[in-house]
Amino acid sequence: MTVTRTARLTGAALCAALALVTLVWLLRDLATFGPTAELLWYWAGDHGFRLRPAAATTLVDPLLLAAYAVTAGVALRSPLAAPAMAATGLTTVALRLPGLWSSGVDALVSTLLVLGLAAALVVTAAAGRATGPGTPGEPAAPARPRTGPAVAAGVLCVLAALMWAAWEIRWATLLPVEYTVGRYTGGPSLLLPALAVPPGWLNAVLVLLLLAAALSAFARAPHARPFGLLAGLLLAGVGAGGTAAALRLNWHTSVPELELYSVAYDLGCGFALLAGLVVLLLLARPGRRRSPYRPAAALPPAPPAHRPPGW
Repeated sequence: MTVTRTARLTGAALCAALALVTLVWLLRDLATFGPTAELLWYWAGDHGFRLRPAAATTLVDPLLLAAYAVTAGVALRSPLAAPAMAATGLTTVALRLPGLWSSGVDALVSTLLVLGLAAALVVTAAAGRATGPGTPGEPAAPARPRTGPAVAAGVLCVLAALMWAAWEIRWATLLPVEYTVGRYTGGPSLLLPALAVPPGWLNAVLVLLLLAAALSAFARAPHARPFGLLAGLLLAGVGAGGTAAALRLNWHTSVPELELYSVAYDLGCGFALLAGLVVLLLLARPGRRRSPYRPAAALPPAPPAHRPPGW
């Protein structure tokens, strides 16, 4: 599926606008925390040591910033422009929807702007498909991912999705009902940053994205690489944050009665980090494209020419 030049330029511009909005918030937090590693630990989930004002961003924001930058480059030249724009736009809409009931005016205005840009990115990917053949030098359709890497990435995505879904079910059985609901709606008891995605909502979006990436990888669909790479990026980022926070806070020794669950969660975050990195490595390599030209069939040898008598 190819997209027109106008759609490519529009998609790149929309990704640049999304990246600019995210970058403004990140620079604001960097100015608040100063040239230290405190903001990185805050993104990882360590909020206990903080004496300064709370940050507005979370670990999701730099991950989305990286996704916007890559998608902008893909939109300009790659045959994966349409699925990449669709995957990034849909994921942004899903992650930013809880910001509609945010209490801060700045965060609400930013959420409305980001949702509008992300929705426009999805519309551009759907409506900007070229009806004719591609331009000279550009492939007419994206290549399918290779069978081995696609199947391996799909298996890892399924395992990570099942693990994350199992943890959400486990938390729902351990926590009170109001706190469980707050994990999806962002209740005031969670004390989340202004742009934070509620943890339950984030896990639900991640599970759905992982399952979509796994299904497309098993089918070796052309859009498997954009969805798989985006799922791997978010999975590796969430796993890295959980692993870093566990190592810093040493959760499994601080609360002895929750030692088993804490160790299991720490190991799950480590698996998510490794699985996300492996998925990125498996799907980063371009797929194998079949040549549109078939070799000519072998022709039988020509019969000997008949010569008249005397020649």
